[in-house]
Amino acid sequence: MKKIKKPKPDLLVIGWMEHVDLPALGLRHLKAKIDTGARTSALHATRIETFDNDGEDWVRFQVQADEFSPELWVEAPIHDRRDIKNTSGIPEERIIIRTELNLNKRAWPISVSLTDRSNMRFPIIIGRTALKNHNIAVHARRANLTSN
Repeated sequence: MKKIKKPKPDLLVIGWMEHVDLPALGLRHLKAKIDTGARTSALHATRIETFDNDGEDWVRFQVQADEFSPELWVEAPIHDRRDIKNTSGIPEERIIIRTELNLNKRAWPISVSLTDRSNMRFPIIIGRTALKNHNIAVHARRANLTSN
């Protein structure tokens, strides 16, 4: 039996910086760095703590969309724990959650590692795995190509 292929969406060209939504986490208009050099996406999170939710491993953490937004408490099921190299190239174990990414009226699930990014310019980086198979090209010299 022949496998039916879903039609590819039109090519979407995005900038090296875009604004994204993570609606399941209550986060809108996050300033995101599109980082094809990073495999995994990473979200700024503080006060990360794990807990049991009816026999499942969950995580609770605080997140702040930007310096003007209040810090929000967010809870999500833990998808995985992985060693991920930080910006210094040193592996550190991080909690991975799955959530929906909304970008330019498109939405799909992505994996996101939780880490303290308070010394970084962007509260979230979108790695290449999150973009894979979505017919997206990154324009390295332009920013905010999808912003309204």
